[in-house]
Amino acid sequence: MAAETLAAAGARVLLAEAKPSVGRKLLMAGKSGLNLTKDEPPAIFADAYGPAAEWLGPMLVAFGPAEARDWARGLGQEVFTGTSGRVFPVAMKASPLLRAWLARLTGAGVEIRARWRWLGWAEDGAARFATPEGARTLAPRVTVLALGGASWARLGSDGAWAQILAARGVPLAPFAPSNGGFRVDWSPAMARHFGAAIKPVALSAGGRTARGEFVLTAGGVEGGGIYALGPVLRDGAALTLDLLPDRAEAETARRLARPRGGASLSNHLRKTLNLGPAKIALLRECVPDIAGAGPEALARALKALPLPLLGPAPMDEAISTAGGVARAGLDPALMARAVPGTFCAGEMLDWDAPTGGYLMTACLATGRWAGLAAARALSDASSG
Repeated sequence: MAAETLAAAGARVLLAEAKPSVGRKLLMAGKSGLNLTKDEPPAIFADAYGPAAEWLGPMLVAFGPAEARDWARGLGQEVFTGTSGRVFPVAMKASPLLRAWLARLTGAGVEIRARWRWLGWAEDGAARFATPEGARTLAPRVTVLALGGASWARLGSDGAWAQILAARGVPLAPFAPSNGGFRVDWSPAMARHFGAAIKPVALSAGGRTARGEFVLTAGGVEGGGIYALGPVLRDGAALTLDLLPDRAEAETARRLARPRGGASLSNHLRKTLNLGPAKIALLRECVPDIAGAGPEALARALKALPLPLLGPAPMDEAISTAGGVARAGLDPALMARAVPGTFCAGEMLDWDAPTGGYLMTACLATGRWAGLAAARALSDASSG
């Protein structure tokens, strides 16, 4: 996005890509439909970014959900809005959009060099690269870094750039996994339910509640409902589950008070509450002595089930990362104060957001913002 913005301003642009091809993480995101943005009011949309909302606000006003949709359409990719408000290309994958985007970039004169890994700066300030032809240096008038976070290293986001920027005095916040799973020490009885989706469910932690779903895995839990509470769960907040979010506790207890006869607890839960096997297993796992509980105690457990977490899954398994270049190290144009003429954008900045279109939109918005600022810097230098 930064390259496209600079090219549109008339700059000669070289896009250096460390991997053999560009957009690998974009293609991976497209495997689940390529959620570009979320169709919702600006204030609600911005609130998803938590503490970073104020920082990102001007960038999202300039390029928000409406602009993201128009951008995709401009690449010949019609979009649709799902029932949850999430916006996807009709093609439901990233490859057609990426092909059209690369064609537009090259048509605008952007030169793309693959397998060019940025290594930092030489003593004279030139940018250093490892390339298939050996070491190379370039002396660009402006540089935009869009180097990703520190997850999915095989796709290029390995966070190796952090040491380079830290050595130049750019302040960094530590990386942390975001939109990733959390570990649970399951008993062997849970193994038969791995892969099961828990839905509908309301999840609460740290004073926040999210309505969504999650999946039971051999290592723990993951999915949209978990991702939405990721920041507070990372900080150690306790997680509780409402397995019956559409039914009040009193009504739940009333149903459970019906005569059980000779039915087992599992059959009673299934018949009175339409509770599936995975939810029943989760109830037994989290409250091992629940079998002898009365209707009120059972209802309380179902409406506020504690699920002990052991901490986040490994960072490289997370969809994205928090942490990165701190806001204090950048001016309002996203230029690194310690490295004039160098701008930063995308996931390498210290902001965090759940999946649902927020990640993609903010990456595009910050790339555009940095590209516009870099173009202004070129113009100012030329006029000066």
